Amino acid sequence: MSSPRQSRPPAGQPPAGGPAAKHPSGEPTALPSEISALSDTCETVNSQLTQTVDPDERPHSEGHRPDGARPEGGRPDTTGSSADEGAPPGVHPVDESRPLGRILLFGIQHVLVMAATPISAIFLMSATLGLRAGLTVDLLSAAFVLSGVGSLIQSLGPWKFGPRLPFVMLPGGAPLILFLAIAEQHGVRIATGAVVLTAVFTFVVLPVFSRLLAYFPALVIGTMIVIVGVNLVKVGAVLVTGQPGSPGFANPTNLGLGMATIGFTIVFYLLFTGILRQLAVMLGLFAGTALAAALGAIDDAGAIGGGLVNLPHLMPFGSPEFNLVAALPLMLYSLASMAEATGQTVINAEAVGKTVDKRTDVPKTVRADALTSLFGGFFGLPLMVTSGENIGIVRVTGVRSRFVTAAAGVVLIVIGILAPVTRAISVIPTAVVGGTAMVVFAVITVLGIQMLGRSDLDKHTSTFICAVALALGLLPILVPGVYGAFPPNVRILLESGVAVGTFAAAVLNILFHHVRPGVAARLTTARTEGDR
Repeated sequence: MSSPRQSRPPAGQPPAGGPAAKHPSGEPTALPSEISALSDTCETVNSQLTQTVDPDERPHSEGHRPDGARPEGGRPDTTGSSADEGAPPGVHPVDESRPLGRILLFGIQHVLVMAATPISAIFLMSATLGLRAGLTVDLLSAAFVLSGVGSLIQSLGPWKFGPRLPFVMLPGGAPLILFLAIAEQHGVRIATGAVVLTAVFTFVVLPVFSRLLAYFPALVIGTMIVIVGVNLVKVGAVLVTGQPGSPGFANPTNLGLGMATIGFTIVFYLLFTGILRQLAVMLGLFAGTALAAALGAIDDAGAIGGGLVNLPHLMPFGSPEFNLVAALPLMLYSLASMAEATGQTVINAEAVGKTVDKRTDVPKTVRADALTSLFGGFFGLPLMVTSGENIGIVRVTGVRSRFVTAAAGVVLIVIGILAPVTRAISVIPTAVVGGTAMVVFAVITVLGIQMLGRSDLDKHTSTFICAVALALGLLPILVPGVYGAFPPNVRILLESGVAVGTFAAAVLNILFHHVRPGVAARLTTARTEGDR
C-alpha cells in the first residue's frame, strides 16, 4: 500500500477517487495532498528559522526556558541551553560529565568569585579574638579544606548526604557572628564545643523539621530567597565601599574598581559566546584585578615568602568544651539555617531545571551541612553552611553540571593545602571581588522574585503575607543596629533578617492558609447544624 506522498496526482488534478471535497458553505477544502505539501513546506521553513535565530533570543515557550526551570504545570526542561550542548540523551544537564579541562575552568570560576568569603571570615576571627599569625594561617587552611570537602559532599551526594546539586559550602555570615559572640563571652574552646553540639542537635531535630516542610510553600521560600539576595548584595557592596563610618569608606578608587569590574563582566558577556561567555564572571574578575594592579591598588606583601604546604591542625584551640546554655543561641539559629537550606535547595533545583522532593532532598542538604560543621568544629571553625552565592553563578553562566562544583571542591582543598595559592588569592582587592559578587548575588534576588511570581500574589492574603515578611526581614538589613538596645542573645537572633523574615512568612502562611480556613469551616458547620 503506497503512502499519500507516493500517490500524489499531477499538479492541478484532483486526487484519485473523485473531485475535491467541499465544505457545506460551498468552498473547497484542502486536499490531502495539498495538506501534505503544505506541511513539508512549513517544516522546511521552521527548520531554517530555528538555525538562524540566536538561541538566547528564542521566545520562552512552555518547553524552552533559558534557565531550564520547570514551567508552571509542566515538566523540567532537560534539553539544556547552549551551555549544556553535548549532553548525552536521557542525561539531565546537572548530571552531565564535561571534559576535565572545562570542568576545572568552571570550578575555578566558582572559587575565585567566592574565595573572599572564607578569607574575610578567618581574618575577622583573627582580628576579633586576637589570634597570632600562624594560627590564622592554620585556620584559613582548614576553612578552605572543609569548604572543599563540604562542596564535594553536596555535589556528589554519597548515601543520604548531599542533594547532588551544584552547591558550594563556606563559613561566615550569621553563624560566624554567633561563634565570635560565644567565644568572647565564654571562651573559644566553648565556642568550638557549641559548633559540635549544634551539629549534633541538627541531626536530632531534622526528622521533626522534615515533617514541617509542607508549611514552606513557594510563597515562604520565595520571600526568604529575596531577603537572602538583598542581604548578599549588601555584603558585596560593603566589600566595595567598606563599612559606613570606617576610615576610607566609599573611597573613590575602590568604587571605581568595583564598578569597572561590573563593566568588564558586562562587556565580556555581551561580546563573547560559548565557553568564553560562560567564563565572563571570572574574566571580569581578572580584568578588575589587572586594573587594580595598574593603579597600584594591590598589596602583594602577603603573597611573598612562606612555605609550600600547610596542612590544617586538629583542635588548634585545644579540646572543645561543651556548654548547652552557651550553645543555645547557635542551636536556635540552626533552625533558621535549616529553613534557609530548604529555600536554597529548591531555588538551586529550579536554577538547573531539576525536580526535587523537599521531603527527601532538603534533609540531604541539611545532613551535609551538619556533617561538615561537625568536622569543622574540631578544626576550630564556625558552622559551615551551604552557600547560595554560587546559584547566581550557575544562572549567569548557564553551566548546570554538579561536577563543576565538585571540581570547585577539589580546587578549594588544593588551595587549603598549597600555601602560595592561598596567599595569591588573598591579594585580590576586596573591591574587585565585591563588584563581581554584587552581580552574582543580585541574580539570587531575581530568582526569589521569579518564585514569588508563581505564588498566587494576586490573592490578597498572599500579598499581605509577603509584604509583612519582607518588611520584618529587611528591617535589620536596611537599618543596622535597630535592635541594639535588646539583650545580646535576643539581638543576635533578631538581627538575622533571613531568620526573622522566614519565621514571619511561615507563621503567617500557617495562620492565613491553614488555621483560618479550618476555623471558618467549623463555624460554617456549626451555623448550618444550628439552623436545622
